[in-house]
Amino acid sequence: MLKIRGLKHTYDGEALISYPDWEVEEGNHGIILGNSGCGKTTLLHLIGGLMPPKEGELEVAGEKLSEKSNTRLDRFRGENIGIVFQKPHLVKSLTVKENLILSQYLGRKRTDGKRAEAVLERLSIKELANRKIHQISQGQAQRVSIARAVINNPKLLLADEPTASLDDENCQKVVGLLKAQAEETGATLIVATHDHRVKNEFKNQLTL
Repeated sequence: MLKIRGLKHTYDGEALISYPDWEVEEGNHGIILGNSGCGKTTLLHLIGGLMPPKEGELEVAGEKLSEKSNTRLDRFRGENIGIVFQKPHLVKSLTVKENLILSQYLGRKRTDGKRAEAVLERLSIKELANRKIHQISQGQAQRVSIARAVINNPKLLLADEPTASLDDENCQKVVGLLKAQAEETGATLIVATHDHRVKNEFKNQLTL
């Protein structure tokens, strides 16, 4: 599902970050561990095709990202990759349900309100469907972000620091939700975090 080979990246000519080679097989899950500032989020964004690497090769679902034009890469991401960002980045002018339907549209999937409601129900937030984003809590917004990431049945699910601000109980709940949603949709889950509380939840580990 995921292969990283000779990957390097730099911002505006600053220090070059070199990433170890890594592979995660389809249907398995992996975790990227490291202290703040070591390049975990950058690696997750590279894997998600949100930015091109300086050097090296990234392969997702058998496709080399470097061989795709920006337009084809946007389409590939929408159809195959779901991302749970550290901050929700939900569209505040839309309802929770409309945010999910927007993701279907952008991913070139058939817009399906019932599918959106079913995903919200699985995450125990169906009652939030018609609320605007400013009407829900931070914890609820995180669940909406997970719902948005899995709405299109992605092959690869990426989560950036999903437990950083959570207590022990909610930390385990969120990791459980992510793994359950990934397994339900047949996705490979990759979590980037400095939170060692979740380290033992993943056998395939990459430490930066």
